[in-house]
Amino acid sequence: MAGYLVEDMRKVTTHRLIQMKQEGKKIAMLTSYDYTTAQIVDAAGMDIILVGDSASNVMAGNVTTLPITLDQMIYHAKAVVRATKRALVVCDMPFGTYQVNPTEGVTNAIRIMKESHCDALKLEGGVEIIDTVKKILDAGIPICGHLGLTPQSINKFGTYTVRAREEEEAKKLISDAHALEDAGCFAVVLEKIPAVLATQVANELKIPVIGIGAGGGVDGQVLVVADMLGMTNGFTPKFLRRYADLSTIMTDAIGHYIEDVKNRDFPNENEQY
Repeated sequence: MAGYLVEDMRKVTTHRLIQMKQEGKKIAMLTSYDYTTAQIVDAAGMDIILVGDSASNVMAGNVTTLPITLDQMIYHAKAVVRATKRALVVCDMPFGTYQVNPTEGVTNAIRIMKESHCDALKLEGGVEIIDTVKKILDAGIPICGHLGLTPQSINKFGTYTVRAREEEEAKKLISDAHALEDAGCFAVVLEKIPAVLATQVANELKIPVIGIGAGGGVDGQVLVVADMLGMTNGFTPKFLRRYADLSTIMTDAIGHYIEDVKNRDFPNENEQY
């Protein structure tokens, strides 16, 4: 199956992503947490698959991303890597695995890479975690930064509202983005910030800037797969575009199955040995 509008089906690397930015080519990024979904997402021609800690919400039903463990993230990342041929696979480092100190952060980062075989990691935060970022990079592990609305800090923020509207926070975000680039990160995700600010950051940085709720002036976009496929109904932020209504399609299909079983229509003579 050929990818949509994708001619080059070679494995995507961090180097190629930077080339894409230089050539003005937009980068498509989507989450996946299991083998079957990742196989479809990759075959469609996705550039980056994010094994997000949003698995805490989507796969485990938690209210926030905080409860998901290192073991759980490795489990999901392993499944996605097995399914992926083209996309760069990035795994989130979950809450509590890199905030304590750089040594613990490096140890956990190495474990994710060794056990999952993913291509890179994503960490939330700026100058506060820069020493850890540098140590992980020194270990030869590529890092994608994450600024703006950082869900692992939801208890500090107290709200999922748009970040960096005020000048002081906007200045810090710009400074953090430069610090991550200077440290050696290959990309930065900007979540739920004003489009003008996101465009400014993308124009100032040489590395790709991927947005989610950050407008169209950045180098690429990322969404949660269950949201954009319409599998979740209660989550309706302004930035989300639904490309399908799988919730309705699946409910109808399952309902028909139940009906056929109850009516003794399934299995029929051609569906048994």
